[in-house]
Amino acid sequence: MKAIIVDDEKHVREGLILLADWASHGIDTVMEAEDGEEAVELIQKHRPEIIFTDMRMPKRDGISLLKWIHTADIRSKTIVVSGHDDFELMRNAIHYKSFDYLLKPIEPEILNETLERAVKEWKDHRRSEAEERQAMNEVKPRYWDHLLSTLCRQSSVPPSAEKEFLKEHGRSLVYCEKRLALFSVKPLIRHVFQGDLELTMFTMMNICNEWLGSKDIGVCFRHTHSDDEVAILLWDIRDAESRLRQLAERIYHYSNVHITMAIGTISTHMNEAYQEALAIHLGRDLTGKAPVESRIERKSELPHLFDYAAELKLLIQAGDKDKLSSKVQTIVDSLYRKQGLTLAGMKEWDDQFNLLRSNWLKEYGITLEKETEGWDYWGRDGSFLIDRFKEGKRKDFLDLIDCLSNIRYQKEKNPMQEVEQFLKKHYVEEVSLQEIADRFFLSREYISRRFKQEYGVTITDYLASVRVEKAKQLLSNPYVKIYQVAHDVGFQNEKYFSKVFKKHTGETPAQFRQSLAQ
Repeated sequence: MKAIIVDDEKHVREGLILLADWASHGIDTVMEAEDGEEAVELIQKHRPEIIFTDMRMPKRDGISLLKWIHTADIRSKTIVVSGHDDFELMRNAIHYKSFDYLLKPIEPEILNETLERAVKEWKDHRRSEAEERQAMNEVKPRYWDHLLSTLCRQSSVPPSAEKEFLKEHGRSLVYCEKRLALFSVKPLIRHVFQGDLELTMFTMMNICNEWLGSKDIGVCFRHTHSDDEVAILLWDIRDAESRLRQLAERIYHYSNVHITMAIGTISTHMNEAYQEALAIHLGRDLTGKAPVESRIERKSELPHLFDYAAELKLLIQAGDKDKLSSKVQTIVDSLYRKQGLTLAGMKEWDDQFNLLRSNWLKEYGITLEKETEGWDYWGRDGSFLIDRFKEGKRKDFLDLIDCLSNIRYQKEKNPMQEVEQFLKKHYVEEVSLQEIADRFFLSREYISRRFKQEYGVTITDYLASVRVEKAKQLLSNPYVKIYQVAHDVGFQNEKYFSKVFKKHTGETPAQFRQSLAQ
């Protein structure tokens, strides 16, 4: 089998050649083309079974190449590889029956899994039209998720998107009054789907769209700009809250988990409808039980973690865990009393904590790229666990105490580790304490005191123990004289060597050698 990679960037072509396991898929020839024009010539001549193509290239671009492949009745499987997360490009890829649409940079596992499926389907030339429609339907939900998520963030609807939506749903995105609702799948992920976000999303989308479609009142989509948001676009806005309560009840019957849907006000603009729903979603009290929220109360200003920064920092530096736990508990209680616990409040807390943590660690010359991860605060029935939230915030600060203590300990310990390494390397030499102090820019008194604290012995005794251990190794050779051993480990006097050796081992060098022989 043959394959061709069409991309104007040489490093992309080389990367695909290296990442794909061509041999295991039965592909023995891989060709390259810099643009669509060169690709057409190679495809006509060699008829490759698999075609990888970029979408934006000079001369003849990917859309033009896909159109030519489609009209020329080329039976190859075409896989689009693009660096642009653009619904117009994706729409064209779907229209011209591209097998899949991969975004750069590509993971090797995804590339090889897609290649394996493409080869398998190419081999089945008698695939039915039903199977072909099924393959298209697998791509379409991702397309609509992306399109509708994008429209939530922009003020106008492109004519092409309006045309596609009209064709798909028989409704206008531009002129119809609409309401948008949001809910989070976080309460479902851990307890129902064992931590599998993709399976959670797939199941919720099926439940929601099956119910919405049966009543022709709206469509559900995954909000691609958020990790856990499911959005519901309602074009039939009569009794919207009542209908959403029915849908929430349907989800509960499936999962035994209560979820809360936040629904915004009526608008003809998609982005306005989304922003209204988002404000309610982020601002609702997480300890509430209502299946649908359509408004939030304006509450007093949220207490800032920054307001307590100086006091918290002193407690952390002092390593006082009891007082720190009590203070964090007071702050969380204040947060709960004034604002209620909201998604916005939780995010603001985490943002402020990560910033404070980063600044405090920088004072020790430490930069941690990874921020603290949010805890799972939801119970089996979907209720928000306030006690677990408080415990999580308290533990974040206690972990910070341990982190700073370890860093402080390591910073103080490192100079003595360097002294130890120096002694091990120069044990044969007569090294004075003054020489060590000069070398490490420390006072003799400080080195003596810190070394004794770290290792439990003086520098002199430690150096002697290193020499004795080296001497033991040499004494295992019966042909090396004892005076030679003494000299080789740094003793100029054999009698003094014997005295030190016996002090550390309880035997003279001769006795030690004799015991080895026995």
